[in-house]
Amino acid sequence: MLLEILKSKIHRARVTEANLNYIGSITIDEDLIDAANLYLNEKVSVVNITNGERIETYVIKGERGSGKIGVNGAAAHKFSPGDLIIVMSYALMTPEEAKNFKPNIIFPDSVTNKLIP
Repeated sequence: MLLEILKSKIHRARVTEANLNYIGSITIDEDLIDAANLYLNEKVSVVNITNGERIETYVIKGERGSGKIGVNGAAAHKFSPGDLIIVMSYALMTPEEAKNFKPNIIFPDSVTNKLIP
């Protein structure tokens, strides 16, 4: 049996851009991608703390150090600049692996989206 376990989480980042005229995805500052142990094109769940919306999409790279969190495509109807969000990815693992697994959870500054030392 495999369990779907939280692998990575960016907790309380702020949306900086909502772009309807993009194919889709979520653009995330490369510093946050690295810190959260996310992969380009990885499937993520995005929860909008501000209004309760939830989507699934995939990660694309934003400029390193920019603080950019951009929700693209149709999801831009449900996310606006200034909204607080949580980005989560999951991994399949055995119950034995899951017992000792520790997810990568980061808490960026919710105004600038920069990593807090």
